[in-house]
Amino acid sequence: MTEQTERPLAGPAGRPVAGVRPLGEVRIWPRSFADRLTAPLPGVRGMTRLARERAMRPNAEGLRGIHRLPYAPAPLPAAGADTVSVTWAGHASWIVRIGGLTVLTDPVWSRRILGTPARITPVGVRWEELPTIDAVLVSHNHYDHLDAPTLRRLPRDTPLFVPAGLGRWCRRRRFSCVTELDWWESAELGGVRLDFVPSHHWSKRTLLDTCRSLWGGWVIGDRQGARIYFAGDTGYGHWFKEIGRRYPGLDLAMLPIGAYEPRWWLSDVHTDPEEAVQAYEDLGAQAMAPMHWATFLLSAEPVLEPLTRLRTAWHQAGYPRGDLWDLPIGGSRVLGG
Repeated sequence: MTEQTERPLAGPAGRPVAGVRPLGEVRIWPRSFADRLTAPLPGVRGMTRLARERAMRPNAEGLRGIHRLPYAPAPLPAAGADTVSVTWAGHASWIVRIGGLTVLTDPVWSRRILGTPARITPVGVRWEELPTIDAVLVSHNHYDHLDAPTLRRLPRDTPLFVPAGLGRWCRRRRFSCVTELDWWESAELGGVRLDFVPSHHWSKRTLLDTCRSLWGGWVIGDRQGARIYFAGDTGYGHWFKEIGRRYPGLDLAMLPIGAYEPRWWLSDVHTDPEEAVQAYEDLGAQAMAPMHWATFLLSAEPVLEPLTRLRTAWHQAGYPRGDLWDLPIGGSRVLGG
């Protein structure tokens, strides 16, 4: 057993993390995961109000800062077997180098996704400049996190790690090593442990598949004990403290800070900047890297507001400035560097 798997994973409540699942295991899941929802799904009345208020995109004033969005592509840092680094490609897409592996999270390299205007910033790393991809982690099936055109660029033997219920979608696209996990389950690849953890969100890709697959985040750990938390897409709630209890000593939390206005519509599924800082505190992580902003226009807040509010909340909370990894798109940081 590796040092990573020996670290304590059970919280005070005595609920241990489940054992490691086999890679590529084909499993049978319930027809719906709606019982995992932590808030009601949006209804017709809410959608009607949203359309009436025209609150789906920033107004003209809110768009004026697009040219100031942080975009600074740079070469990926050198990565050895003991290096842990993260590179923000935009939105929730990260290139994580850990344990000698290169892992992509929620890879979206497309210029446009269904129902959304084109990217307002380019991808931070050109696809041709990526190293060999050893694994892909998917948080849930919304189009801005699960992008079929991007996945088609990958060799079909690339290991995919996905939420429960999403394996069939991947196998229909001829991926041969698809590992589905429930909350608190884990798998291992090349000595890197991948744990699927809860989030406050939902899933839907067509008119007929609401909550047919699960949603969540990932804890990525290596043999030396480094642990990175990737939240995926989530609102604020009790799961952050539970994740922090079960995975003590997180080195980095990659947390969403955008797509939060109007709050009456999005508070249940997307954290605002102040809630992201609170989630960081709940998790007990060493550092925080913001994401899920500056890429697609998904909501009504001004384009620069998420970062401004995050920095203010961080300062007011008294956290060290160096522990906020507010990277530009295309920027990288090395753990311990």
